[in-house]
Amino acid sequence: MTKWFEETDQMHDVFVMNRLRLVRNVAGHVFPGRLRHEERSEMLNFLEEKVLPLMAEDGQPYAYCHLNELDEISLNALYERRVINHSRVEDKEPTGLALSPDESVSLVLDGEDHLRLQMLSGSRSLENMWPALSQLDDELGERVSYAFDQKYGYLTAFLTNVGTGLRASVVVHLPMLSSGSQFRKLIQEYSRFGISIKGLSGDGGENYGGLYEVKNQKTLGQTEEELIGLVSQAAGQLAAQERKVKALALRSHRLQLEDEVYKSYGVLKYARKLSYKEGMTYLSQLRLGLCENLIKLEQPVNLFGLMLNIRPAGLKLGRTESLEGDALDEARAEYIRQSLPQLS
Repeated sequence: MTKWFEETDQMHDVFVMNRLRLVRNVAGHVFPGRLRHEERSEMLNFLEEKVLPLMAEDGQPYAYCHLNELDEISLNALYERRVINHSRVEDKEPTGLALSPDESVSLVLDGEDHLRLQMLSGSRSLENMWPALSQLDDELGERVSYAFDQKYGYLTAFLTNVGTGLRASVVVHLPMLSSGSQFRKLIQEYSRFGISIKGLSGDGGENYGGLYEVKNQKTLGQTEEELIGLVSQAAGQLAAQERKVKALALRSHRLQLEDEVYKSYGVLKYARKLSYKEGMTYLSQLRLGLCENLIKLEQPVNLFGLMLNIRPAGLKLGRTESLEGDALDEARAEYIRQSLPQLS
C-alpha cells in the first residue's frame, strides 16, 4: 500500500504535512520511565489487552510489533518517517507500536507515556483530522481510565505536555522566506505567542531543504480546538509571507530562479553521488520550481516522499549489503535518478 507521504495527486505550494499527537497515561499507575523492566512488561501486557482489540475494530489491518525487538535500521527508518520519536530508538525497554498500513495512524504503547496517539497527513488539515483522533481518544478512554486532574488536565510524563496532551504541527516549505536575514527574528517573535518553528532537517542548527515545523509549545490553558487554531493560523501567516517573498523574486529574478531549478533537476537526474544535504537542497529547489511552473515533468512526483526516503536508514532498509560513506551517497543518487520523471 502507498504510504501517506508517497501520494502524488496534489502538491501544495507551501503546506507539506500535518500532524496531531496526543499522549495519555493510565490512572493510578506510575509513568513508564519510573518502572523496572519487569513492571514495564506487565504494563505493556495490560495495555495490549485493553487497546489492541479496539485497533482491530477500526477496519484497517494494523501491524503490531515490539520496538525493542526491531533492529537499529528499522527503528531509525520509523523515526525518519515521523512514526516514532528519537527516544524510542534509544530505549530498549518493552514498547509496543500499532501502525496503519499507510502509516498515517500510529499508537505507541508504554513509551515515555502509557499511550501516544498520532495522525499524519499530506492533504488533510489539522481541523479536518481532529474529529477522528478525538474519537479514537474517547474510545480508548472508555477502555482505559486516564490520569486526569480537574485543575491541570491530563497528567503526562513531561510537564510541557500536561493539559490537553496535544501537539499540533504543520510542516511548511519556506525556501525563500527562510533565506532572508530577518527569518531568525521572525521565529523569535512567534515564540512569544507559544509557537515553535524549527527546521526539519540538518545538523548543528543548519536546515536542509527549507522545511520547517510549526507547532504549539505548551498544551496547558487552552482547548484542543484553540491550540489547533493557533498552529493553523501561524502556519497560514508564514505561508502568506513566503508567497509574498516568492512573488517578488519571480517578478525581479525569474530567469535566475528558473536557471537554479533546471540546474537542480540536472544534478538530481544525472548525479552518481549525492550527500543528504545536497539531495535535500536540490529537491527543495525543484519543488519550488514545480509549484511555480518554472519546470514541468512528464509525470507527478511527491518530492516530500523523496526527502523522507533519502535519509540514511530509509536507504538502508531491506538491503543485504552495507551502505556507508560513498556507497550511501551512491545509493541516494541512484534512488533519486530512478524516482524522478523526465522533463515534459
